[in-house]
Amino acid sequence: MDGVPNVTRADAVAAVRNPLAFIAARWTPHPRTVQRAALAPIVMSVIIVVTGGAVRLTGSGLGCPTWPKCTDDSLTTTSEMGFHGIIEFGNRMLTYVLCAAVGWAIIAARSQKPYRRSLTLLGWAQFWVVMSNAVLGGIVVLVGLNPYTVAAHFVATTALLTLATLMCQRTREGDTAPRPLVGKSVQQLVWVMVVVSALLVVVGTVVTGAGPHAGDSSDVPRMPVDWEMISKGHAVLAWIVVTLTFALWFVLKAVDAPKGPLARTRDLFLVLLAQGAIGYVQYFTDLPEVLVGLHMFGSCLVWIAVLRVLLALRERPEETVPGLPAQEYDATSVSMAGPR
Repeated sequence: MDGVPNVTRADAVAAVRNPLAFIAARWTPHPRTVQRAALAPIVMSVIIVVTGGAVRLTGSGLGCPTWPKCTDDSLTTTSEMGFHGIIEFGNRMLTYVLCAAVGWAIIAARSQKPYRRSLTLLGWAQFWVVMSNAVLGGIVVLVGLNPYTVAAHFVATTALLTLATLMCQRTREGDTAPRPLVGKSVQQLVWVMVVVSALLVVVGTVVTGAGPHAGDSSDVPRMPVDWEMISKGHAVLAWIVVTLTFALWFVLKAVDAPKGPLARTRDLFLVLLAQGAIGYVQYFTDLPEVLVGLHMFGSCLVWIAVLRVLLALRERPEETVPGLPAQEYDATSVSMAGPR
């Protein structure tokens, strides 16, 4: 077994001044490690949405009545706060896990050889969205679960999902200029679908803001709109997305598109059908909490699937390191080696 190399004072100073560069100089992750690290923020973002839904659906939104502390005198939940305090504080703690997942993605991207600045920037963009959304989450509590701030909180999480999905895709591509796999008319159809899907997500937050699950047993204000009307509008938008997806699949088949866009369009269609079924069942059964939670989980899957269709319309071939095939350069740990 090799001994652990001594860390000199110069090494310690370098680690303090620029820890990312220090790690990158001594570790080269395998491409699969980078891909898995980029996947972690997606998984944690979905978990945060689901647990955030659990906070609202159990009426625990003010389980910790202030922020950043749980109470004026305690950073953590207390026994007097009971179940609601545990639920709310537990969701807050998951933010640190999300930060760790994003940090791991940044470190892996920064350490990859050759260095890809675009990946690192996507990681840092996620970090700042997480920080901003954490502050926004605190504002949600301080203003007593105002529905507009709750909606903004969810939209910010959707922005995080967007960046994380893009980064995950980019870890599987090179940095060459994107080459379209379909014609311009197909690309325009997909962009229309993306815009309508984004509108579907936003209108979904209005349905939530006007609906019965306010997040706490106290008198939480609701959005002053007709809930029945906005729910039906939400359903109409969902059917438009389903129709566009169905049309896209036929168009891709007609133009003999590559398997990638076809497969991802099929996946989106199946996710939409499942999400639609959940949506209608919850509507006609007076919004049981379990189904509302499943619908929130499904909304994340729908948005990820839409983005995957968009990203499948082009390719970025892998760049090769001189003398080696693509993705076959040395990806082993380089202990105490100098910067490359």
